[in-house]
Amino acid sequence: MMKSTSESMIPPIGMGTFRLKGNDAYQAVSTALELGYRHIDTAQIYGNEQDVGRAITDSGVPRSELFVTTKIWTDNFTQDKLIPSLRESLDKLQLDQVDLTLIHWPSPGGKVPMQEYLGELMNAREQGLTRLTGVSNFTIDLLNEAFELVGPDNIATNQVEIHPFLQNRKLVEFAREEDLHLTAYMPLAVGKVMQDETLDRIAEEHGATPPQVVMAWLMRQGIAVIPSSTKRLHLESNLEANRVQLTADDLNFIHQLDRGERIANPDFAPEWD
Repeated sequence: MMKSTSESMIPPIGMGTFRLKGNDAYQAVSTALELGYRHIDTAQIYGNEQDVGRAITDSGVPRSELFVTTKIWTDNFTQDKLIPSLRESLDKLQLDQVDLTLIHWPSPGGKVPMQEYLGELMNAREQGLTRLTGVSNFTIDLLNEAFELVGPDNIATNQVEIHPFLQNRKLVEFAREEDLHLTAYMPLAVGKVMQDETLDRIAEEHGATPPQVVMAWLMRQGIAVIPSSTKRLHLESNLEANRVQLTADDLNFIHQLDRGERIANPDFAPEWD
C-alpha cells in the first residue's frame, strides 16, 4: 500500500468543493460536516475559501476533528507571494493553520523554479501556517524533482485526477513503489460513472451505487477520495462507500474501463505520464 504515515493522517474520504460557489459552497460544506465529513478540500482558485470557512465556523465542529486542505494558485508561487497568499487563505477560512497545503499545479512552463515555490511552502510550514505539505497534478518526473529538492517525506500527497476512465496507472504504480500517498480528485468523472453499464451492474450486485463502487475501488488502493456534491443524499451515500467489499472479478471489470479520458487538462498542464 501507499505511505502509511500520510495515509493515517489524511482521511480516506473528504468533501471536494471544486466548482462550488457562494451559498452552494456554504450549504454543501455545512451539510457534509453535519453528516460526519471531517476532511474538506478547497483551493485559492475556487474562490470559495470564505464560504468554506464560514460553514466550518458555523458548524461548531471542533477544529481538532477537522482536516482542511487548500492549494496555492500558480500566480502566487514566487517568494514574495506564496506565504502572504496562504495567510490570506487562512483569514478567509477563519483558521490559524490548515492541515495540508498543496501546490495546485506545477509552475506553467516552469516559469517559477520548483526550488523557489517548494522552498516557500516549507517556510510556510515552519511558520506554522500548515501542518503538512504536498503537491497536485505532478507527473513522475516532477515528483522525482520534488523529492530531490525537499525529500519525499515533505510530500504528504499528490492530488491528481483518477477515476475508472482515467486510471493513471504509471503514476499509481510509481506512487506505490515510492510509498507516496495519492488523493483522487474528480473520482466520479463529473458524474460519468453513473452512466456506465459495468459499474451499474457491479453496484447492483452489491446493493450499492456506482459512486460507492468507484470510491471503494480507489480507497482499497490506499487512495483518498474527495468527491464533490451539493445533494444531501449523494453526500450521505458517498460516506458509506467503505462498506462495499469488491471481489477480484469486480476489480478486473473496473480495470478494463480505463480509456485515458482526462477531464482536467488546461493548456498549462504538464506533459502527462
